[in-house]
Amino acid sequence: MRHRPYAALVLTDCWLEESNPRASAAALTTFSTVLAMCLALSAGQSEASESWSGPVDGDPARGAAEIRYVGCGSCHMIPGIAGADGLVGPPLDFISRRIYIAGVLRNTPQNMMAWLQNPQKFVPGNAMPNMNLSEEQSRNITAYLYTLK
Repeated sequence: MRHRPYAALVLTDCWLEESNPRASAAALTTFSTVLAMCLALSAGQSEASESWSGPVDGDPARGAAEIRYVGCGSCHMIPGIAGADGLVGPPLDFISRRIYIAGVLRNTPQNMMAWLQNPQKFVPGNAMPNMNLSEEQSRNITAYLYTLK
């Protein structure tokens, strides 16, 4: 974690302060604040390291075919899909390891399917168009995307 050296410097500075009641109270307050920040950062770090590893319903091969058919590659770079070299949307490599979809939805297969079926519902006005995908199409596309680890 990159914040640890800074926290160590703050703590060292507090410990080196003159030993008087006001300095001790300030040091204790600073120590408590830094400790709380470290705990919060540690909790965020463990959450960020999680990725979906459970089973995904759907057929990845059919999902790849659907991705080609509906033209996802005109906006996204998608590994394993010929011609999917678009630069409008984000590249989808490692999509299964990302924590959020579009910065707002927790990355789960259910949320991915919902996003694919109606992205404007979650982020109105974003560049991702509603492609009118069926539930089956979005399930298969999700299954393919979750192979991109």
